[in-house]
Amino acid sequence: MRKDGGGLIFLMISHPAAQILQLPFLTDLFSKVSAEYPVLKALVPNDIPYDTKSSFSLYINHRETFTGITDNDRSLTMKKFAELVQRTKDKDSKTAIKELGKEFRSPGHIPICIASKKLLNERKGHTELVISLLEMADLIPVGSGCEIMGDNGKALPKEDAKKFAEKNNLVFLEGNEIIKAWKQWSK
Repeated sequence: MRKDGGGLIFLMISHPAAQILQLPFLTDLFSKVSAEYPVLKALVPNDIPYDTKSSFSLYINHRETFTGITDNDRSLTMKKFAELVQRTKDKDSKTAIKELGKEFRSPGHIPICIASKKLLNERKGHTELVISLLEMADLIPVGSGCEIMGDNGKALPKEDAKKFAEKNNLVFLEGNEIIKAWKQWSK
């Protein structure tokens, strides 16, 4: 992801799984402490051109990482987070939070984004697209992602992304294909 993607490497989690872990949205945390830290009020993300609220939550590192930024450290953090979500899916929040704290620390180098409650019926972002795919496949509702950047520093154009997928023997799906499948699956 770091070499071929170039964008921010992040985790995505379903809303129900985030609720079990009681993961907050960063905007809510910032809002609650903005009286003490006025800079946070000045930085409110109230002008996001594609959405009404940022889906970012906490940034984590697994406790077995060193700096947390190396490829191995980030890979370990992402893998162990997915395993934790799977282990705690049927546990109460108190137990899940205890296990999260035992295994992870924050701040860290891997941001977590929380999918909207109604997934693609509410928002059509990368987080919701990935979590919807995972839900349809009956897999752990945790994904990782990274936007592929072009040499010009902007997101890789769709045609170039298709060529990249073909060259690397990867499946290329467009958002509207996932949305169509979701509508049929979630009836």
